[in-house]
Formats: sequence, C-alpha cells, structure tokens
Amino acid sequence: MSTNQHEPGGDTTANPPPGPQREEPIVQRMRAVTVSRMYGSGGGEVAARLAQRLGWNLVDHEVVVRVAHLLGITEREAAEQDERSESFIARVLHGMSLAYPGIADEVPPPPSPAERERSYQEALRGVIELAAREGHAVIVGRGSHVLLGRRRDVLTLRVVAPLAQRMAYVARREGLSEQAARDRIYDRDTARKRYVESAYHVRIGEAEQYDLTVNTAVLSLDDVVDLACLALERKARRLDLPEADLGPGAGLPRYPGTMADVPLPREPAQPGATDTR
Repeated sequence: MSTNQHEPGGDTTANPPPGPQREEPIVQRMRAVTVSRMYGSGGGEVAARLAQRLGWNLVDHEVVVRVAHLLGITEREAAEQDERSESFIARVLHGMSLAYPGIADEVPPPPSPAERERSYQEALRGVIELAAREGHAVIVGRGSHVLLGRRRDVLTLRVVAPLAQRMAYVARREGLSEQAARDRIYDRDTARKRYVESAYHVRIGEAEQYDLTVNTAVLSLDDVVDLACLALERKARRLDLPEADLGPGAGLPRYPGTMADVPLPREPAQPGATDTR
C-alpha cells in the first residue's frame, strides 16, 4: 500500500524539479548611468524615473550626504561648498579675528578656500567612483560623465531642451514668474558650466562626451527613459568586443573608387526663362 510522503501542511516545494535557470538581463552587466542635463530640461526627473525603471540606486542628493560624511562636516556645509560658498566655520573664525585680532595666534587657521576646494573635489570623486564600483547606480550631474566617461560599462546621457520650454517647466514646477524662471535657469546653468570647466577642464555639453543626447522639446520624459534603457542594453552587448571592432567604421568595407561630392539636383527652369549656360 502506498503512503503519502508529505505530512499535512508540510513544505512540498523544498526540492523543486530541475529546470532552466532564468538568465540575468544583460543590462545588469552595466555599472552606472550618468545624467547630465540643462536646467529645466527634465533631466533630474528622467534620472529618477530611469532608476525606478531599472531598480537601481539614484545618486543625487546622496552625493552631498556621502561627501559630508567623508569630510566630517554637515550636509549643509557640504552643499555650501558645492556652491562655492565660504563655510560657516570659516565665516565665524574670520569674524572673530576681526573683533579680536590676537585670537588668530591661539586658534589654528581654517583651511584656505583652495584647500577646502581640493578636499571637497577629492571626496566627490571618491563618492562617484565608489557608486560606480558598487554598481547599478544612476548618477546625476557633478561631472560624473567626465569621471566615468572612459568606462565602457557606464552609459553617459545628456538631456536638453529649448530655453522657452525650460522656462515653462521651471515656472510651473517652482511657481516662478517667467523672468524669475529665466534668471534661475541662467544662474544654475552658469554655475554647472563653471564647475565642470574648473574641476575637469572640459567644456560642458560637447556632444562627444555623451553616448546619448536627447532633446525633450517633443519627446516625453518617459520616451527619454525608453531610449536610455535601449542604449544601455545595446552598450552592454558590446562590453566584450575588442577595440578594433568599435567605432563608426567597424565592419564597413572601403569605399569603391574615389570619393566625390554628390552633385546637387538642378533647379527646374522657370517658364519663359532662357538658359544662358
């Protein structure tokens, strides 16, 4: 007589039948996506939606938090340094030295602006590089596309839009007038431009710095996320290719014969016109 080998209520799935293992999506081989953006183009929102779509970490304000932790300062002080402001401690010591000149001999001098800047940049680079090493991160701005741009396992994305539409976006999202939105865009874009040029000695926005540049003038933010996911998947498939198999000329034969300009089409003759050639 046969008997039931499983007790009532027991686990009958302890040893499931063998089957094919689910293959990990190829995009998981990529380590990060960097998102550079014009202010008001929706790039920050694109980064957040992309991180949610992929199930990856969004590294935006977290950069400031991690830098503050590394330097042993508050998040506010880290944010102020990020904006090139004098730190609170430096301001206090400067005021005390004016009121009590002799105190300068008793209190160690605060780090110079150059030393604070160097410390901040070193910590910032460390945080961005660590995020890439940890993997599966969508990193917003702060020159991350320059720091990580040479890595084939990182996708570099830039989001742009015309000024008029950026003004409308900022005015709507931040509750500003048209002129205030224009001023905010100018201030933020100028600060980002100066930051990248000063820290990394490159000009922000040059097309060859990015794998993909998308204009949100017509395409929706979700369209941009779709394109970024597609580019991420395509780049992941090329991770193991040798350098010789990359680039626009890879796999193409030589042009037959000598290259020549394509002749322009002749304009149709106007009725009654005389050909003077």
